[in-house]
This record gives sequence, structure tokens and C-alpha cells, in this order.
Amino acid sequence: PPFPVESGYMEKPTVVNNVETLCSVTKIIYHGASWWKEFGTEDSSGTKLLSISGDCKFPGIYEIEWGISIKEILELVGADDVQAIQVGGPSGNCINPSMFNRTLGFNDLATGGSMIVIGNKRDLLRDVVMNFTDFFIEESCGSCVTCRTMTVLLKKKLEKVLNGKGVQQDLDDLIAWKEIMKLSRCGLGQTAMNPITTTIENFPELYKKHLNEGDYFSEFNLEDAVKEHCAATGRDFKAEGGDHE
Repeated sequence: PPFPVESGYMEKPTVVNNVETLCSVTKIIYHGASWWKEFGTEDSSGTKLLSISGDCKFPGIYEIEWGISIKEILELVGADDVQAIQVGGPSGNCINPSMFNRTLGFNDLATGGSMIVIGNKRDLLRDVVMNFTDFFIEESCGSCVTCRTMTVLLKKKLEKVLNGKGVQQDLDDLIAWKEIMKLSRCGLGQTAMNPITTTIENFPELYKKHLNEGDYFSEFNLEDAVKEHCAATGRDFKAEGGDHE
């Protein structure tokens, strides 16, 4: 930052000339601004291109008016038995069915144009959240310590929870770490926690069913730690009373 739309040419807000912007500009020039404002809502005028994929009958590229609801979009793409919608790609917001009446727009659900439909047959945390977490690890340029190291720590913490070794404090840590990630220089690092934090917020039951009761659970297992040593020396860990350690 600052980004071109905030401070660009002559330090003034400057349009980013991507393909969608250019297409919209040509239509506005041809038909006029009043025509363009007939589409969408008062605060979010015009149309938006959406790339919709996932568990639906008709995935593809759709041009919709701002202000359309998630429920209407699901009907449009032939999606049923939906567990969640990922709005805005990995950096966006993962919403649950109680939020499907929300609308796309700058005052509600803003999106760059990506939507992923996630059906109930998928394991949301392992199939989607973990996948997105790996994505941020691979995409980090490594410039910021927050993004370079915290993304790996996030994955380890998530694995701990999913493997049944987590406690409530682990979820609290994940929420608290979001403030640390905001110190990253670019948007990738600043939003790298979104897959985890938005699902903790909107799908808390999926996390809590993996948690252990109590305030602490040790990940260290002595038998696993000495397994290679015992194999090399021919020692029997349990026979020597190791299971009582």
C-alpha cells in the first residue's frame, strides 16, 4: 500500500485497468451513466462478473446485478444440499446457510468475483480450509515474518485441532493471531487467516467436536519419540515399562 485505487496518478485515486473495468467503461460510454445506474443498487450500481465453481450443476462465468442474494445465485447455478459458500476466494468469507439471504454489494458481501459452492458431502475443514491454508503457505513471498512463519504455525495449529489434540485455547489463539497477521505488508498476508477465522465464526460446531475437554493436552508422545531408537537397538519400549512414563 497505498494501492492505485487509493493513491495512484498524481497521488489521486486511479482506476485499475483490468479487463472487467474496461468492459464496464465501454458500456457506460456507449449507453451513459444513467443507464448503468439502473442496474444493481443505489450503493452498488452496475453489474459484476462471477466465477462460480464447486458443487453445483451449472458452474461457469455469470454476469449479475449487484444486490442479488446468495440464495438467488444458488438457484441460478442449480445448487442444493449446500453446506457453505466461499465468497471471494481463499481470502474471502466462508458463510453458512443462515446467511444465504445476504446480498452481494459493497455494503454487505463484497467480492472480487469468485464463489465456491461447498456441498454437505465434503469435509469443510480438511478439504477446504486446510487446502486454502496450504495455498497461503505456498504463495507467501517470504518478505514478512508474519506471513512467512505464521502461515506454517496456523497449519500446525489447525492440524492439532483436527487430529483431536486441541483445546479451546487453541481456537482462542487462532482468533487472536489474526491481529498479528494484519501487520503483513500485502493483502495476501493480511487475509491469510480468513479461511480459518471465518469458519470458526460461522461453523464453530465443526471445530468444537474435535476439541478435548480441559485446559491442556500434550502433543508429545514418548513412545513415538523413541520408536526409531527402539527399532535400531532391539529394545521393547512397553516391556521396559515405557508405557508407565
